Amino acid sequence: MLKQTGKAFPAASAMAAARARRGANIVAGLVMLALATAGAFGAAPVAANAAPTASAPAATGPTPLDKYLENLKTLRTTFLQTLADGQGREIDRATGTLIVARPGKFSWDIHPQAASTTAGAAGGAAITSAAGNGAAGGAASEPGNKSAGQLMVSDGRNLWFFDRDLEQVTVKPVDAALSATPAMLLSGTVDVRKNFTLTPAGQRDGLDWVLVEPHGTDADFRDALFGFANGDLKRMILEDKLGQTATVLFDHIERNGPVTAQETSFTPPKGTDVIGTPRK
Repeated sequence: MLKQTGKAFPAASAMAAARARRGANIVAGLVMLALATAGAFGAAPVAANAAPTASAPAATGPTPLDKYLENLKTLRTTFLQTLADGQGREIDRATGTLIVARPGKFSWDIHPQAASTTAGAAGGAAITSAAGNGAAGGAASEPGNKSAGQLMVSDGRNLWFFDRDLEQVTVKPVDAALSATPAMLLSGTVDVRKNFTLTPAGQRDGLDWVLVEPHGTDADFRDALFGFANGDLKRMILEDKLGQTATVLFDHIERNGPVTAQETSFTPPKGTDVIGTPRK
């Protein structure tokens, strides 16, 4: 049962929140990486339209993604995430922070980015600039609404999802959650080659691309493109089963730096509803 807050939400806000939670399914499954921006944007994101095609044969040797994961122990990065509909129109935008401590621990904290009257016109230009240099530039550092959005944490035993908008926490043991998700891939929660097919997808926009396709039908995304430059993961482009595309641009990347245990642990805030039972 959802917690009754006594507040009436405007129809537009409710629709935006619902759309945000649908967009989250693309990136992390289980409604984990929700986008909760308010309002829609009219500009088509260039990154989604300019995704490189994967016509190369299946790889027999290691891909840039294999090499990246082989040397990855921890990761800390900010990001800008956009969501486009099936016609390429940007409909949501958010910023956040990803922290990874391999194996099996991560935190993905995402907040809606405030809409502005110029966002529709400037959105495409910002993505174009980021696509050109393979990084999120200053876009990812623009603050979102810290009191809204979603937080997903894997503490190595349980997968926690905190929806600040609903004041609701969902928890599942890690091995009971959907496994074929990019966040779990990066954190080392799952065996990459067992759960995904990796195919080199060539170079474009100064990035080396790898096509990632989940095995089976339980994943919430159809395929994903991982873009690398100078050994760093700079961009992810993910398409869901409904034709929506999420683009994640990474910035301020720190690999193999210190990560505290507190940063990949979670305690439900007082007053929130908790659905599920955590494994002790």
